[in-house]
Amino acid sequence: MSGVRHGRRGEGIRTGHQLLLLGGLVLFWLLLWGSFTPMDVLAGIGVALLATRIFELPPVQLTGRLHPGWLLAYLVRFAGEVVAGSVQVAAYALDPRRQPGTAIVEVKLVTRSDLIITLVAVTLSLVPGSLVIEVDRARSTLFLHALGVSDAAAVDRVRQRSLDTERRLLRAIGSHSEYRKVSR
Repeated sequence: MSGVRHGRRGEGIRTGHQLLLLGGLVLFWLLLWGSFTPMDVLAGIGVALLATRIFELPPVQLTGRLHPGWLLAYLVRFAGEVVAGSVQVAAYALDPRRQPGTAIVEVKLVTRSDLIITLVAVTLSLVPGSLVIEVDRARSTLFLHALGVSDAAAVDRVRQRSLDTERRLLRAIGSHSEYRKVSR
């Protein structure tokens, strides 16, 4: 009898995760179009359902853990990095005599979670002056193209900034074991 309950609970968790995924896709659709009319919501639901039915997506493993304080710290830091990166890129663009160095930086992440790896890659790519050009999922490694890198110390700063982004995400939404790894 307990096996039946466990199966139903597992189905409920999967359904909850599926609804969360669909909600996220609809929200992404609305943000993409910049409009929040009832027709846009319906179109977003249709596109989300179509996308999840046509494309076989691997199941996203959610930890069920959310720490609002760390999530806020992640978002504030991300906003600060976007502003700083924008200023840096604008300075390079406005001063043609200044040639910024560039580098491809390998960043070995702590996490094995596809969701966290993806969120770290997206976060780093949204900051002006950096772009993830390859992800080695098997090794949890990102390859990041970085602007404004002139020496080995700058490479280390880019790598550390990337690992700090991962650490903030793991503290905000990572599993309990990953949270313990980065909170030491």
